[in-house]
Amino acid sequence: MISRYKPSPGSTMSLAFCGNENNSVAYNVDGGVLNNGCFLDALNVVPHVFLLFITFPILFIGWGSQSSKVHIHHSTWLHFPGHNLRWLLTFVLLFILVCEIAEGIVSDGYVYQSLHLHLYMPAGLAFMAGITSIVYYHNIETSNFPKLLLALLIYWVLAFIMKTIKFAKYTEHGIGPRQLRYCITGLLVLLYGLLLAVEINVILGRRYMCFANPTEVKPPEDLQDLGVRFLQPFVNLLSKATYWWMNTFITSAHRRPIDLKVIGKLPIAMRALTNYIKLRKAFEDQKGTAPQGPKWIWQALRKAFGRPLILSITFRFLADLLGFAGPLCISGIVHHISKDNRTIQQLLGIYFISSKEFLENAYVLAVLLFFALLLQRTFLQASYYVAIETGINLRGAIQIIVGVILLYYLLGISALIGATVIAVLAPVQYFVATKLSQTQKSTLEYSSERLKKTNELLRGIKLLKLYAWEHIFCDSVEETRGKELTSLQAFALYTSISSMTLCCSVPPLILQTFVVHVHISEDADLSPAVAFASLSLFHILVTPLFLLSSVVRSTVKALVSVQKLSEFFSSDEIGDEQEPRAMLTSGSSNHNQNRYQAVVKANLCLTCLLPEPASHFQITCGYFTWTDGPPTLSNVDIKIPFGKLTMIVGQVGCGKSSLLLAALGEMQRVSGTVTWNSLTPLHVLSISGRKRGAVAYASQKPWMLNATVVENITFEMPMIKSRYKAVVEACSLQPDIDILPQGDQTEIGERGIILSGGQKQRISVARALYQQTNVVFLDDPFSALDIHLSDHLMQDGILKLLREEKRTVVLVTHKLQYLPHADWIIAMKDGTIQTEGTLKDIQNSEPDLFDQWKTLMHRQDQEFETETVAESMTDLERKNLRRAMYSREAARTEEDDEEESVESDDDDNLSQVMRQRATIPWRSCGTYLSSAGFLLLGLLLLSQLLKHSLMVAIDYWLAHWTSASVMSSIKRLSVLQDCGFSHSWYLSVFSVLCCLGIVLCLATSVAVEWTGLKVAKELHQNLLNKIILAPMRLFETTPLGSILNRFSTDTNTIDQHIPTTLECLSRSTLLCVSALGVISYVTPVFLFALLPLAVTCYFIQKYFRVASRDLQQLEDSTQLPLLSHFSETVEGLTTIRALRYEPRFRQRLLQFTDANNIASLFLTAANRWLEVRMEYIGACVVLVAAVASITNSLYNQLSTGLVGLGLTYALMVSNYMNWMVRNLADMEVQLGSVKRINGLLKTEPENYEGLLTVSQVPDGWPREGEIKIQNLSVRYDTTLKPVLKNVNAHVSPGQKVGICGRTGSGKSSFSLAFFRMVDMFEGRIVIDNIDISKLPLQTLRSRLSIILQDPILFSGTIRFNLDPEMKATDEMLWEALEIAQLKPVVKSLPGGLDATVTEGGENFSQGQRQLFCLARAFVRKSSILIMDEATASIDMATESILQKVVMTAFADRTVVTIAHRVHTILNADLVIVMKRGIILEYDRPQALLEKEDSVFASFVRADK
Repeated sequence: MISRYKPSPGSTMSLAFCGNENNSVAYNVDGGVLNNGCFLDALNVVPHVFLLFITFPILFIGWGSQSSKVHIHHSTWLHFPGHNLRWLLTFVLLFILVCEIAEGIVSDGYVYQSLHLHLYMPAGLAFMAGITSIVYYHNIETSNFPKLLLALLIYWVLAFIMKTIKFAKYTEHGIGPRQLRYCITGLLVLLYGLLLAVEINVILGRRYMCFANPTEVKPPEDLQDLGVRFLQPFVNLLSKATYWWMNTFITSAHRRPIDLKVIGKLPIAMRALTNYIKLRKAFEDQKGTAPQGPKWIWQALRKAFGRPLILSITFRFLADLLGFAGPLCISGIVHHISKDNRTIQQLLGIYFISSKEFLENAYVLAVLLFFALLLQRTFLQASYYVAIETGINLRGAIQIIVGVILLYYLLGISALIGATVIAVLAPVQYFVATKLSQTQKSTLEYSSERLKKTNELLRGIKLLKLYAWEHIFCDSVEETRGKELTSLQAFALYTSISSMTLCCSVPPLILQTFVVHVHISEDADLSPAVAFASLSLFHILVTPLFLLSSVVRSTVKALVSVQKLSEFFSSDEIGDEQEPRAMLTSGSSNHNQNRYQAVVKANLCLTCLLPEPASHFQITCGYFTWTDGPPTLSNVDIKIPFGKLTMIVGQVGCGKSSLLLAALGEMQRVSGTVTWNSLTPLHVLSISGRKRGAVAYASQKPWMLNATVVENITFEMPMIKSRYKAVVEACSLQPDIDILPQGDQTEIGERGIILSGGQKQRISVARALYQQTNVVFLDDPFSALDIHLSDHLMQDGILKLLREEKRTVVLVTHKLQYLPHADWIIAMKDGTIQTEGTLKDIQNSEPDLFDQWKTLMHRQDQEFETETVAESMTDLERKNLRRAMYSREAARTEEDDEEESVESDDDDNLSQVMRQRATIPWRSCGTYLSSAGFLLLGLLLLSQLLKHSLMVAIDYWLAHWTSASVMSSIKRLSVLQDCGFSHSWYLSVFSVLCCLGIVLCLATSVAVEWTGLKVAKELHQNLLNKIILAPMRLFETTPLGSILNRFSTDTNTIDQHIPTTLECLSRSTLLCVSALGVISYVTPVFLFALLPLAVTCYFIQKYFRVASRDLQQLEDSTQLPLLSHFSETVEGLTTIRALRYEPRFRQRLLQFTDANNIASLFLTAANRWLEVRMEYIGACVVLVAAVASITNSLYNQLSTGLVGLGLTYALMVSNYMNWMVRNLADMEVQLGSVKRINGLLKTEPENYEGLLTVSQVPDGWPREGEIKIQNLSVRYDTTLKPVLKNVNAHVSPGQKVGICGRTGSGKSSFSLAFFRMVDMFEGRIVIDNIDISKLPLQTLRSRLSIILQDPILFSGTIRFNLDPEMKATDEMLWEALEIAQLKPVVKSLPGGLDATVTEGGENFSQGQRQLFCLARAFVRKSSILIMDEATASIDMATESILQKVVMTAFADRTVVTIAHRVHTILNADLVIVMKRGIILEYDRPQALLEKEDSVFASFVRADK
């Protein structure tokens, strides 16, 4: 029976389950109770009431007593089969029940007399029961008590039966799919049936009833480990989708900082090792099928990680489809807001409506939009989590296609115009994206060059200050910085164009489309419904367009990376290569420990392959090379005897180190064999398959781990105290360890205390001695040690410790006096073996060579006799270290802000992650913005405000225009005549607003980028100037890495990241404010709902910001050791591979990777946690705004245009809020860079000004070189004790003065005082009648010369290293090189004076570098030269030449020598002996030697 119901005006509305209309058929049961619709609804209440009554008592009793006894994360242990399916079905069930409630309310709303409770009350109870069922299930599951699921089984059975009866009766009475309630009932029958099936599946899986033996289930391994705190893979579906499990984690961050202990370990499936095995297996599976190349890698990646990527793309696809619900619902709401449809059907005595009528209700559309948004945002965040930004390419295509189809549906042919504009903009974006990529690449190159120069400047800062060259190097850095800034300007311009395209593409799109739309046809529909739905669709279409640039960049990077990986993976592996078997009676087979593929010559004789049992290893017929060129080592035939000391000697560059590396398999073998044998000759026959064992190797350039001293020495070996003590003693390390702040637990390496070359060398040797290997390779271990340390190491370390253990030792050395100790000697010359044998053999076979050695041995013995024990190089190292420690400790006690900022090296310390957990760093923000200048800042603020005001004005005008268009059409219909409506006025205003909007968008983008550039330029310039003018104390108390980080990481953040974040933050904040403003203007009642939402938002962002900051810092701090370990592993590969420690280092790399990954995962989860909550709040804003707008429109005649405007803005609020909070958190972290740089900017510079001006200083001063020191007292800092006390001395012009004394006596302080590098708080130094304290610092330092102990060369040319000021002629430079014995070396180089010097002068030997430093001092030709232990690192022969040179070339100049070897000052005119900062003796050396009680005489006699 279908009837048109007409309400009687006089009836009153009352409440009853079935309604109480007169003659109501709702109570008619003549055809049987089951044929009464109201009774069917009442029957459906029964299962829900049953569940609610049964479960509530159980829920309140609690689960403690039934809880599983295993100690695990109870709330996350998922026990029962079909878990995810149950959650999904329950979500769908709840949504369908909401639809049923809504359908009932809408049906009942059409009947004014009575409220029919049966239309929606059963659905309401079903909704409550559905929620109860999942809560009940969750509690049972986590407490592992499946028997209680019986209640749910009964409920699903009852619900399924009741709904089936109802569905059958509907079908019987001819109610079909046209009625919405019929469809809903059918769906509910299906859902209850499926949930019943899931419940039966649990019984079959867990066998908790109807089976004799229930199934025992163990918890996952991860959950038995309480260290695993990342629970995303284990929690239920709701917690997975909303990151609910993160709540306690994020809120607890407010009370306690997040560190590695808090975040725990990674789940097994996410660990680096698991994924490494998975990827390796995929690679191996691919090897046989696909040719090696990029395609091979892509296929392996797809096989290993394809499934999560597909899942991510699926989530993204669903999210993007749901994204179109917004525009469609806005169109529907605005379109149906004023429609009045009262057609209903009455069947079975109850009311029905069709699906079409249901979806034409504006309130229903508002609720559907809310649910669509919730679901869309959940899918979106799930997609991000599974694979961040995966599937963007696919997403873009889908969005554009669906968007254009919907636009065509709304606007007809004119929509294609919009699509054409998008098609035109796409190549523009692509062009911009490629240009951005290019400029970023060039910026990176300039940045690397600048960092290289800055690094050199900082490493050589002492020399630069002493020579007054700091401004030359500063200008060089500034020049490179200028190029970098030019590149950054281009980057900023393209970024501005890119941002403008995003901001401004929507207004012109709408303008083009609407112009065509209103001109194509006079009857064109430009209603608010069409206009604002189109506006929302255009916003969706522009997003993939904007992302095109990042897609292109990411794709190019991925392709390049895969290409590089492909080349790397295709290269030959290092491995143990089986030698061909020799067909000999011994039956032995030899193994060549060869690391590279080499070509074995076919004509190799068989006898070459047979090892002699007496040798530990031998090389036969060996040709080795580093590259594909001519061999570095030729015709090598050597054998190394078991348990003996073999020495390898020869000139610099003859291939001694290469020979060791060839034996270790580090060189490319062209031909020949390397044969390793067992410990004893007797076992040669039985070890045919043996590989080379571990070899303890100390390289020529010492390699340090970023670890403690004890870890560097023991190096993965167990700690044996007696052995450790013996090794430390043999290497004379105990005095050095005693000075260190934490003894042998002090961290050294890049991030710790910086040690001298000699200290590093001895730790490296100690490591080799400590290892319990049968073979020890020592590559020139004495190079950085003085004669006493060398002798001690030789006697106690090599001859005693190693010989007692019968270890085979191969020693490369220049110290020929040790040759008599050798059991076997190998002499090398020009890459070949000159001779080998015992010393006696060589004396007989090569008498000339032996005589040459004898002469050098005699000279070195002489040096040994005249050397003093008191002042050795190691004492000097200790003194420098102690001074650094002392000043560092003193600096730490200072409490002023300046020093706190200087001590920001803690920021970079692994053990102390910076924790400034207070509010947003407004002060740093102020510093950043004030650096831009008020004019630029004002322009920035004004342009931002104007831009956003104009954007709102454009949309408001569109609302006004469309509303006017609708009113005009209504009038036309009512008056029944054609009044006509002119679009031209509205169109012209709209065009002007759009054009202004585009201009302002560009102006704003440019203003932001230029502000960023101005700040970047200012801060870097100020920082560089402060650093080069800073006193040396800053560099002694702050690790170099810390200062360098200010120039690298922090400068990069200020250059590239802060401007972008600032722009995004200001844009999202203003968009959010303008959106909320528009909604409040359209529906003022929204303000009441805004307050609780704003409070919620505030607390969410407050908690998130703290957690996010901690996690970002944790991610950065865990990345540092990962990169550091990787770089130190690559640097020390030879040592690691020699010791066979590759697996240990690989394991540690995996551990560091896991630590970084867990921090990254938590950060990703925290971001998703925030976004899900913000998106849900955004959905609430949309719901409240929609309901308020609809109500306002129905009752207060609000124009439909404003309703559309309000809803369009409401849809975008969640995005704006998200970006606002995220950018705020990012900004907070990034401003840390400004804060750290600002800390260094507070450093007090040296006083460069003098009482005299440069013009007042005579040209050529000092001409004579007379020095008067009067009552001089010196200290390193105002907080420290004096290091020189009341010193008086007089040096006549041209005198040669030697200064000696024990460690800490103040010798170096004496030399630094001449350059005012220390605080001269009493007395004065007068040079040629001018008090040096009155001179400008630059002038003083530029007129004196000094040669330091550590030779420092800079990258560039030889000419630049000798004369950076470019003042000297070529003749002067050649003369200096000739004096320094370097002319032949430089002449032989390509380019001569313009020959390249690599960074740190690595292409020259240590001795040659020191000679270049001497030549540098000769070029300056100043009348005073100070030599601060300048000959410490050069050999005896060269030193004696230099002594003669100094005496002749500097015959007329004053030379002050700080003596390292006392015999070097025996020929001086004057000797000063110092002790504890005072002059102890002051006389001619002969006079002092004649006095028996003189300290100087005791120094000279000390070792005789």
